[in-house]
Amino acid sequence: MTGPASRSLAVVLAATFMQLLDVTIVTAAIPALDVGQGAAQLVLTGYTLTYAGTLITAARLGDGHGYRRLFAAGVAVFTVASAACAAAPTAQVLVACRLVQGVGSGLMAPQVLSLIQVVVEAPRRPRALGLLAATMGLASLLGPLIGAVLLEGWGWRWIFLVNVPVGLAALVGAARWLPAARGAGRHRIDAAGAALATGGAALLILPLAVGREAGWPAWTWFCLAAAVLVLAGFVASQRPGGGREPLLHPSVFRDRTARTGVLLVFVFNAGVPSFSYVLFLHLRSGLGYPPLAAGLTAAPFAAAAMVGGRAARALTDRWGAGASTAAAATLTLVMLVLAAGPRWVMPPSLALGGAAFGVFTASVFALVLDRARPEAVGSVSGLLPTAQQLGGTVGVSAAGLVYHASAAGTAFRHALLYEAAAFALAALIARRLTAGSARAAVTRARRARRP
Repeated sequence: MTGPASRSLAVVLAATFMQLLDVTIVTAAIPALDVGQGAAQLVLTGYTLTYAGTLITAARLGDGHGYRRLFAAGVAVFTVASAACAAAPTAQVLVACRLVQGVGSGLMAPQVLSLIQVVVEAPRRPRALGLLAATMGLASLLGPLIGAVLLEGWGWRWIFLVNVPVGLAALVGAARWLPAARGAGRHRIDAAGAALATGGAALLILPLAVGREAGWPAWTWFCLAAAVLVLAGFVASQRPGGGREPLLHPSVFRDRTARTGVLLVFVFNAGVPSFSYVLFLHLRSGLGYPPLAAGLTAAPFAAAAMVGGRAARALTDRWGAGASTAAAATLTLVMLVLAAGPRWVMPPSLALGGAAFGVFTASVFALVLDRARPEAVGSVSGLLPTAQQLGGTVGVSAAGLVYHASAAGTAFRHALLYEAAAFALAALIARRLTAGSARAAVTRARRARRP
């Protein structure tokens, strides 16, 4: 990878780490906020709500106005909102700033995948996506650990202030090293589609995030039913016609690899963030570990994710898309071993699971993005993190229900059986993606041989 490409990649990875760290680091600060249960829940869910609701529209804006411009705008909004969170005088101001912070995160996230496609040459993209996978794994698992350290040493406001220097460095790097690239074609924003996508995501995430703590009142079920209708309306609205340009490029719906890949990312991420959630819950509440010890126990997963991400290129070259199937199957096995095995099996099992996570993320993202048409890269770059975020929210809610509905001695085991089921389903979908990719390769080879 050349110098400019390496510097550009470092910029987007730093911003990605900061953005994903903020999903989990705040969980450590909740007990110290003393803002009431309702406000504390909104501090957690408000960020996720606006983050997921912004992604698809932000991807289209990046196509039209430039990936660097939208990336820098997202980083700027996120950084300013982080400083405002740290200085918030009341719970209401803190919740409002978290909503704005989520918007900034949603603006920058889809540009990361688009920029990697632009700045990294095709043979080296699997390695770049492997580094992205490692960054995701590190951010998700180091968040509670870093949050605990900051709380013990400096207080909850540093949970947000830590973002500011990283954000400022990313802004400088974006101005110096990121290219001013954009998608091809016309890029007028479909206002109706944007409203449906944002509203549907909000209606889905809010009840899943707060439903269990609230006792699943009637309004949560109403929101879930409405989310299905609104998201179905969004899909229907994306059919081209009427002189307007939809948010999602029409080829996305015709591309079997893209459709299957987005579904696979959703199902897989119904397992990964929820696994981090129940693991820390078990270590802290079930085994009584202090925050630092819990973070160090989970560290093998994050460290191995880096190794798996870097090895994804070689494994994909050897096994093709089958590498993602093997990775999901490995995580299924890891969950079953953790559910039945003694405590000493946890470190090696977590290391194996982290490596599988790194391989999966790099190989699937590389496959889906490489097969997308150039004019549809922006749309796919918005759909993949949207599937990640929605899958993660659904998974945390489902795993939490299983964990809290079980007896104390079996809660972790039952939650891991849910995780195993999620990863097993992901392995089956990955198998289908592999088969579809092989058929597509045969078709392309036949066409190339025709006179």
